[in-house]
Amino acid sequence: MCLIPSSHPSPSAVSFLDDLLEDYDRRVTPGEFLSHLRELDPDFPFAGGTTHVNVELLIRSFGAVNADTMDYDAELYLRQSWDDFRFHRGQLPHDHNNFHLDLNDADIIKAVWKPDTYFPNAKQGEFHYVAVPNVLLRIGPKGRVLYVLRLKLRFSCMMDLTSYPLDTQECYIELASFARTKNDVLLRWNDTKPLSFNHGIRMANFKLEHAQYLDACVRTTTLLHNAPEHERSCLSVRLSLRRAFGHHLVQSYLPSLLIVVISWVSFWLDVDAIPARVTLGVTTLLTISAESTDKQAALAPVSYVKALDIWMAACTMFVFCALLEFTAVSYLARLRSREERPSPIVPDDVAHFTMEQRIDRSRVRQLASAKEAERFFRRTAKGVDRVSRLGFPLMFGIFNLVYWPYYMH
Repeated sequence: MCLIPSSHPSPSAVSFLDDLLEDYDRRVTPGEFLSHLRELDPDFPFAGGTTHVNVELLIRSFGAVNADTMDYDAELYLRQSWDDFRFHRGQLPHDHNNFHLDLNDADIIKAVWKPDTYFPNAKQGEFHYVAVPNVLLRIGPKGRVLYVLRLKLRFSCMMDLTSYPLDTQECYIELASFARTKNDVLLRWNDTKPLSFNHGIRMANFKLEHAQYLDACVRTTTLLHNAPEHERSCLSVRLSLRRAFGHHLVQSYLPSLLIVVISWVSFWLDVDAIPARVTLGVTTLLTISAESTDKQAALAPVSYVKALDIWMAACTMFVFCALLEFTAVSYLARLRSREERPSPIVPDDVAHFTMEQRIDRSRVRQLASAKEAERFFRRTAKGVDRVSRLGFPLMFGIFNLVYWPYYMH
């Protein structure tokens, strides 16, 4: 126990605390105690009933926001204050206007009534014991009680990953009374500074855009049923978190963009460079497929399409279409073999006779037509390559003009 009177520290502080706790019943709320006094004395000046608890949060730090498990970590101070008339009674020590008791002994703190505040959307949490229990109970003049806890909590945050990784998420910190209804305990935000953040607070993969404290929770906290008389008091903080894009730009978007651009090198190679174009097309297709699979493995499976899925699918399609373009060009360039007919092999001794006497005019026309067809198909194949050199970058640019404004909005 730590007793810190503002002035004249003496054994009187200890005896004063003993007197306060002698007939103290921690099962009775301050409001119920005042109601009991009002029943005994109708002229009692203070009304009882509901105990009003002022709440204040100081966020010390944030941990990583995990899209896989849909949660985030936060370390915070929870400050609660209320009036307990039982600490107002009796003879206060000298200079009682400046007198207060700071208690951090667990046994003594257990003897004092405290609100049963909990965090409905917390998945797990721990109380700090380094190097002493991080708890403070301050009893001030006129029965004002301040209760401070330092906690490390993991909050659930159901995320909509439709725009991932260009998304902004709304996560909540919810506080509620666990067993006491609104008629017994009413939580309310501190009027002066209900929510504050440690100076220079940062998050690893998000940027805190905005924080708003609310007088209600996303879901009404009711343990028994939906009857109004069983409704619990609940407060919440809404955090607007914008995902930091730099990491994903370097790790996801730029590599896939470069793979798509590399696949266009095939359009500048000769139509007869079949091994080089096959190797380039297959390699880029396998690389973009592997990267897409790797990015999907880092996220929890969801039933809808994400922005990154659209990007990776588009990049895969462009690489695959480049491979199909090579197939079409190669097919056109080799169509000459179907039109040509090889000349029969004749002995040398009859070659002169054959050339002079047996060649008819129709055969000459067929050979000329085959050569013309060969040149036509080859020109067509090269023309497809020339169109692809401009068409593929143009189409990819149009896709980017649609993609980025839509998801960055």
